[in-house]
Amino acid sequence: MRLAKTLRLATRDYAHEWQMSGCFVLALAAVLGPMLVLFGLKFGIVGGMLDQLVQNPENREIKPVSSSRFSVAWFDEMRQRDDVAFVVPRTRSIAATVELSSENAGRIIRTELIPSGEGDPLLPMGMAPPSGMNELILSQSAAEKLKVEAGDRVSGSVVRQFRGRKERQHIELTVTAVAPPIAFARDGAFADVRLVEAFEDFRDGRAVEEFGWQGTRSEAARDYPGFRLYAESIYDVDALKANLTALGADVRTKAADIELVIRMDNNLTGIYWAIAVIGLVGFSLSLGASLWANVDRKRKELSVLRLVGFRTGDIVWFPVTQAFYTGLLGWALAIAIYFAASFSINQMLSDQLAQGQEVCILLPQHFLLALVLTTGAAMLAAALAGVRSAQIEPAEGLREI
Repeated sequence: MRLAKTLRLATRDYAHEWQMSGCFVLALAAVLGPMLVLFGLKFGIVGGMLDQLVQNPENREIKPVSSSRFSVAWFDEMRQRDDVAFVVPRTRSIAATVELSSENAGRIIRTELIPSGEGDPLLPMGMAPPSGMNELILSQSAAEKLKVEAGDRVSGSVVRQFRGRKERQHIELTVTAVAPPIAFARDGAFADVRLVEAFEDFRDGRAVEEFGWQGTRSEAARDYPGFRLYAESIYDVDALKANLTALGADVRTKAADIELVIRMDNNLTGIYWAIAVIGLVGFSLSLGASLWANVDRKRKELSVLRLVGFRTGDIVWFPVTQAFYTGLLGWALAIAIYFAASFSINQMLSDQLAQGQEVCILLPQHFLLALVLTTGAAMLAAALAGVRSAQIEPAEGLREI
């Protein structure tokens, strides 16, 4: 009951002296508002750059620079790694092509074959990869030249020089989907690894039983000269590159771009928190000193509370409660300042941004963190005044009555 009465009295006193309370709130908002805008810019700009790095699969790709020899067992081992999101074997570049034609277009285009599979990062979410040896996903460039769309059929042909004569084979393929330009900008076709292997075998003079193509037979284990490999995240690229380099593979990544943005994020985060800590400490000391002076100003009233039975612990809650109100209202005003500033900034730069992109943005958890830190710092500062109020003797009230 005493604590409830203390909280009620502190609330009524805070409302009664609304001019002084308002000054405390404005002082806090003046410190917190710009910090929220600063962090919103940091999170929006650098966070946006990190999102682009994370979402763009090219930044997670590890490309072999030169040909090597990778066994089937090596690919099985790589698929078991937690830091590998996708890996499939590549055949020789000269063998990974096919000539495509359609009834709708009077031309034949030479198309690059891209071995694909489940979870291919280049394919949009929800687009199933080719699952059979008679299926293709065409790039938009190839689909436009062939004048085909999903569900249409195209004719593929491959040629080889075998036993002194030129041979050509044709195969009917179904276009299961058309990939967007961002997936592959050139004339290309995503295909099952087995189809790409079949074309390579045919060109090398080996038999392809699935299509009835004649040739020599070999029981030797298959090796691949390259691979398509994507790390689970941009933070795994360096480790994978080091691992592959140790195995003797010469690979290329975009690690330098990734490191630049990550370093920028770390540096700006450090700068922001330095400014935030300085601002919060300065405000906390200022608020603590103001509340200390306020307690001295109300020594008579607080001593009367002690006189009528309020304990030391009850009196301590008086400045702490008022500090909580200051922190809460100052935070709310700072949020309003942030929304007004961020709206203006985003509107000002809207012509230079992609649709839906924002330069200044904060997430709900950021607002919650700001609330906890603000009210916590304010109440901690109020502990200084609380110590002062606990030292007031009841007799001081009697002497001034």
